[in-house]
Amino acid sequence: MSTIAMVKAAEKRLKGNVRRTPMLTSPFLDEIAGRKVLVKAECLQHTGSFKFRGAWSALSALPKEDRAKGVIAFSSGNHAQGVALAASMHKTKAVIVMPADAPKVKIDNTKALGAKVVLYDRAGGEDRDEVAAKVNEGGELSLIKPFDDPEVIAGQGTCGIEIVFQAKDLRVKDAEVLVPTGGGGLASGIAIALKEYADLLRVRTVEPQDFDDFHHSLKAGRPVMNQRTSGSICDAIITPTPGFLTFPIIRRLAGAGMVVTEDECLHAMALAYHRLKIILEPGGAAGLAAALFHGNEIDGQAVIAVATGGNVDKEIFQLALDKFGDF
Repeated sequence: MSTIAMVKAAEKRLKGNVRRTPMLTSPFLDEIAGRKVLVKAECLQHTGSFKFRGAWSALSALPKEDRAKGVIAFSSGNHAQGVALAASMHKTKAVIVMPADAPKVKIDNTKALGAKVVLYDRAGGEDRDEVAAKVNEGGELSLIKPFDDPEVIAGQGTCGIEIVFQAKDLRVKDAEVLVPTGGGGLASGIAIALKEYADLLRVRTVEPQDFDDFHHSLKAGRPVMNQRTSGSICDAIITPTPGFLTFPIIRRLAGAGMVVTEDECLHAMALAYHRLKIILEPGGAAGLAAALFHGNEIDGQAVIAVATGGNVDKEIFQLALDKFGDF
């Protein structure tokens, strides 16, 4: 289980290797939301998402002899890129198992970062764990899981430490922190950090409609599976069920889950581009969408939205601008 001690240790290992991403504000977004909105721009992190934090944390924590043999990961794209870059920086090899229906930009970027990419048929029901096991038949490569890994969670928790002190600089001490959530690695890591440094900042998970397993699981008090496993433009935060390690953390430390529509994510993407000058992918915009369009579910005079990623195919980004770009 990840602990605050592990988060602090990861912070030391990440120093000089990770970007301290900015906290952005806009009076135009405040007006839409009806409260002050702070946006933690993890889309500006290395590889365009927060995933680099967990990847670097996990690789840097491996014994030197194991790291030298290489690593393997499975991902729809953002974790893939984070692991690929972290492996390259550690001068070791990476094999990434990716769904064939992942955004082309994520597949191409992962290859460009030097990783070997193995595609599998997610839509057809092929199991990524089985594919990864076959690729790593000899067990030589160390598996870096996308969220259910204590060191990955610890690395993501460093984002929470930054949020605490950046919010304090902006005189925000009491707010809900809206985190786009797939398996829950980022939400659980941030929640651990907030518990240590800022009890009045509280994590809320945000998921796309029909893929809201955390929302239902938190209500039920136990992990619940989604009926659908693919087919959303919010590919970065689509998982079948909450993580084995992450769910207990989020259940203990976070508030109720929130749910947004794909159109709300597209609208948030267009507004982020126009008002903050940043590019978000649909899943990465889910937290901002909740902040802007679900204010009745949020407590307090301020809200913090984590903009988790910006790796979007141009067709989807153009769709967002075409549908919601009339400012």
